[in-house]
Amino acid sequence: MSVEKIEGSLSGAGLRIGVVVSRFNEYAGKEEFAACLEELLKLGVEEDDITHVSVPGALEIPFALELLADSGDYDALIALGAVIRGETYHFEIVADNSSAGIARVSSDYNIPVANGVLTTENDEQCKARTHMKGVDCARCAVEMANLANMLSPVYEFDGEDSEDDNE
Repeated sequence: MSVEKIEGSLSGAGLRIGVVVSRFNEYAGKEEFAACLEELLKLGVEEDDITHVSVPGALEIPFALELLADSGDYDALIALGAVIRGETYHFEIVADNSSAGIARVSSDYNIPVANGVLTTENDEQCKARTHMKGVDCARCAVEMANLANMLSPVYEFDGEDSEDDNE
């Protein structure tokens, strides 16, 4: 017995990627984006096929992702930023709602979205993760875009009704 294995490739050739970056905890977003951009280019995504959108904070990321997804111009999207725990409950609200919004965009628009919004206890944890998270998100977006392209059915419409349509 043979099990069919379907796997997306890490070739970014021909892919269009949108990257939304939060400016809150700005060092984190900048470092993640730099690592993400470098990796996307290494994977073969053309610089002209990458769009960088800057937003004030993590709660604004889903809105920007939705606008990009709605355009139909992208094969995958990436969300980057950091939410660092403070002394109030605000951390949970921002972390939970930004994550839920990011997942909703992926589901609603049927587009891969790599969630690189770090949620950490402190700056040290955040700084230790920014580079790798940027790289991981670039790789995830490319692989999932290729997988989506492989698994998405292609329908050709020739303008004529088939016999099945008339039943």
